[in-house]
Amino acid sequence: MSDSKFQLERVQGAPVSNEEILTDIRHAATLAGTNVVSMRLYSEFGKFDPTTASRRFGTWNKAVIAAGLEVANEINISDARLFENLMLLWEHYGLQPRRAELARPPSAISQGAYRRRFRSWIDALTQFVSYANAREVIPPTPVDAATGHQTGRDPSLRARFRVMKRDSFSCRACGASPARSPGITLHIDHVIPWSRGGDTVDENLRTLCAACNLGKSNAL
Repeated sequence: MSDSKFQLERVQGAPVSNEEILTDIRHAATLAGTNVVSMRLYSEFGKFDPTTASRRFGTWNKAVIAAGLEVANEINISDARLFENLMLLWEHYGLQPRRAELARPPSAISQGAYRRRFRSWIDALTQFVSYANAREVIPPTPVDAATGHQTGRDPSLRARFRVMKRDSFSCRACGASPARSPGITLHIDHVIPWSRGGDTVDENLRTLCAACNLGKSNAL
């Protein structure tokens, strides 16, 4: 005897609730393996017409935000956010990202935003490199200054990028790199430990993989 259970099927033409729409947008994102959801992607993986969500929430982007996901075509994104997204991609892959990699995690910003702002991918990368190479000093907190430090403890994203690029996105201890071994996580380490007076300057920073960094403790 079959053990199947009765299931309620949606009657054609029945109204869709806001929560059903948001749940399906999240489901489509899960199926696609991304948290950046465009109308085109939803048309492929979702079960409702994306214009339904647009009408219900005002715009497609507002529906995606209400679902707790990232919009694919956000406008007026600051240069700093565009560049920070590129830094995260470069660090994740261990080499210069390709334009196609903007379409999947860990990128949170799609190709369109870069095209609108910079007109071409090479122009985006050129301006990004100039931005990333500009040095800035993170001022110490009052507590840090009281201990004699001249900088804040945590390196900025730009400092992280400069140091990793200098170290060829490879662990200085064992040579591990995400470019050769996907899944490798790189950390920025103080050569002279912060607890021993080392400051957060490029010359006192190095790239270590997670395993080497967690195993070194406070040793030089």
